[in-house]
Amino acid sequence: MKRTLSIAAVCGLTLTNAAAQQWPQPAGDQGASHYSALDQITPANVNQLKVAWEWRPNEKDLPQFGTRPGAFQASPIVVDNVMYVSTMYYGVAALDPATGKELWRYDSKAYEDGQPANGTGYVHRGIVAWRDRGERRIFLNARHRLIQLDAKTGTPVSTFGTNGIVDLSEGLVWAINKKHYTNTSPPVIYKDLIIVGNGVGDRLMYKNDPPGDVRAFNARTGKSVWTFRTIPQRGEFGNNTWDGGSWQFTGHTNVWAPMSLDEARGLLYMPVSTPSNDYYGGRRPGQNLFAESIVCLDANTGERKWHFQIVHHGLWDYDPASPPNLVTITVDGKRIDAVVQLTKQGFAFVFDRVTGRPVWPIEERPVPRSDVPGEASWPTQPFPTKPPAFESQGVTLDDVFDATPQLKERALAELKKYRLGPLYTPPSMQGTVVLPGVIGGANWGGGAFDPATGRLFVKTSRQPAIFKIEKFDISTQARDRLDEVDAEYVNRSQPTSIQGVPLLKPPYGNLVAIDLNRGAIAWKVPFGDMPQLRSNPALKDVALPPRLGAAGAAGVIVTKSGLVIGGGNDSALNVFDANDGRELWRYVLPREAGGTPVTYLDANGRQVIVIATGRGEDTALVAFRMEDRP
Repeated sequence: MKRTLSIAAVCGLTLTNAAAQQWPQPAGDQGASHYSALDQITPANVNQLKVAWEWRPNEKDLPQFGTRPGAFQASPIVVDNVMYVSTMYYGVAALDPATGKELWRYDSKAYEDGQPANGTGYVHRGIVAWRDRGERRIFLNARHRLIQLDAKTGTPVSTFGTNGIVDLSEGLVWAINKKHYTNTSPPVIYKDLIIVGNGVGDRLMYKNDPPGDVRAFNARTGKSVWTFRTIPQRGEFGNNTWDGGSWQFTGHTNVWAPMSLDEARGLLYMPVSTPSNDYYGGRRPGQNLFAESIVCLDANTGERKWHFQIVHHGLWDYDPASPPNLVTITVDGKRIDAVVQLTKQGFAFVFDRVTGRPVWPIEERPVPRSDVPGEASWPTQPFPTKPPAFESQGVTLDDVFDATPQLKERALAELKKYRLGPLYTPPSMQGTVVLPGVIGGANWGGGAFDPATGRLFVKTSRQPAIFKIEKFDISTQARDRLDEVDAEYVNRSQPTSIQGVPLLKPPYGNLVAIDLNRGAIAWKVPFGDMPQLRSNPALKDVALPPRLGAAGAAGVIVTKSGLVIGGGNDSALNVFDANDGRELWRYVLPREAGGTPVTYLDANGRQVIVIATGRGEDTALVAFRMEDRP
């Protein structure tokens, strides 16, 4: 298969040869391609890879603050022959990319604010670099702080903000509790602007919880330049989609996932998240713009250029979690600069990235309505006609785990307790089994685009969730460890397994190749395995598939030589043939692979693959390369 186009030419990006040999952005480039033009490691020699070095963050549980590090999920960047990586506790380390030797370390002391009120705990997925008048700077968004570091020393740059720090809790549409505001995804750099979203824990449900304002600051001074309100305020476009005055007090609707940038055109693409509360919208009647939408802004001014709402009045935690992929494709002989928004529900929405027009028709189709008291669910939802869904949608009894008659009978009895149905069957007081569940489908790892073939590679999760809506009783707050609740109804997620055996049959994760030129699925194979499930006593002597698939949010990268590489919560590094999905090589790791990998040339001209692994106190960056250059 011919591979001649550069990612710079395809996406309108300005990568130098040096940048193409390194990894200048957490997603490879500003367009979230997760693509490398390197071709030293090939399908023929990938089995010669060896572990070259490891680097450990060595972050510990801190009882004095009540904190513990979460999963190591960062994708490092490599610029000017230095690797920079963020840690679980929102620190930064500079490493020698050839040896893993630590050059400096910065501690943001984010742990002093206690444990974050979100489902992931302390995780961080990347940082960005910026060159200012010959000096390299590193930007870290650490909970409610935006920090600028000198890339040579790791010390804060005093001319930015207050002693190198901007307080992101200030200047929002309303005052907030700083400890309820966080960041896990890297910011975006455009010219001399640093652009940030934010994260808010789903279990925080109270009036005027942190809003999702997206903001740009001057990268030299830290002064505010523009703000985009994701919940439109009085007089702003979309305000009338928040009925009952809900725009005045509804929070979240934030951009926690990575954003993307068409630098040449100055266009910013934002995957906007869910409003509060995720599963019950009785207090936020209406369509709820710009929640669960892709929104394109003028990166210079914050002015909205176009938007598309992917879920109306969401009830499923189906926020678009993936960074929009900027791609150039050829459809019916026409070359199109496009943007692809992957979704948790298993769709790929494809738009002209300038106009926002869908490349293929998107249909509004009727969906089941909610019967929860006070809920006015939306009667229709958007369905793309192409590409087809890349992951299973909806649940029937035919999906039950059936490795043995006894296990099948047990799982059937459990499933029959709940409501089953197609995609967008709403949460219910009986309990609704939803597939895909809250991690997707696709998640923050996003897709990897090969410009030579027009294929987008997606590591998916195929794991259900069970949403059971209950009347909220304030007396249960301490028992259920809900930090802040002001809602009539809340979701009580139910177990989706019995004694460790899932209710649904495998696979639990897939790798999918989407041909974006044709709007078709090129191939789909199970991704990863679940050793803990294989070792379950209930499955002793039971014949299981060779790969069970692994659910997880991290993504994959693709190389010019035709390799798709990733971990995705499997305890292994997996390498597949981009042409047909064959598994070419699998290296079993001592801990789960939590990050999306990166690849680059080291100072000795050798291609290296690096991936973050582990969680808690046992974490490491693991680097692979061949002992000799090919």
